[in-house]
Amino acid sequence: MEKKEINRNFALPMPIVLVGAEVSGKVNFMAAGWCSQVNGNPPMILCALAKNHHTTKGILETGTFSVNVPSPAIVDKTDYCGLVSGAEVDKSGVFDVFYGKLKNAPMIRECPVNFECRVFQTVPLPSHTAFIGEIVAAYADEGVIVDGKPDYVTINPLILTMVDNAYHGLGETVGNAWSAGKSLIRK
Repeated sequence: MEKKEINRNFALPMPIVLVGAEVSGKVNFMAAGWCSQVNGNPPMILCALAKNHHTTKGILETGTFSVNVPSPAIVDKTDYCGLVSGAEVDKSGVFDVFYGKLKNAPMIRECPVNFECRVFQTVPLPSHTAFIGEIVAAYADEGVIVDGKPDYVTINPLILTMVDNAYHGLGETVGNAWSAGKSLIRK
């Protein structure tokens, strides 16, 4: 099949997360799609947030943030946190908030998985700031833990596709990493 050039922006599906921070002492959450684990030991996650976002201000103030993985059960609240700015609307009561070891990285109890992060490095980009955070602690609902690990099929995290501005569920498992391609290895 022939390849056709497409718009190079926003073509990659991405998990949608809720990034939490305290801004001037008040809890705030924003929906973010540009987040990914970037280091194994110690575990680190990168979130690229627009420089003008209210949450960006809070992360710069405190040096901490949270990454909360929402499920389809709270898609409306997740989307709301991407529609309104914490600079104009108080989002502190949208979710049931809890804290972990850092004491100033608010996390969302309604999200099945939460990561509590301390800023390791801040990378200024033309329109965004990339925050690399060391994951200080990770939390998961008991009901989504299988064999001591979060089961992402059960969690069903939201996936954002910006080409059509839609949220999707994770979908079915189609293969196992570091195993599905073994039959192609020549000995």
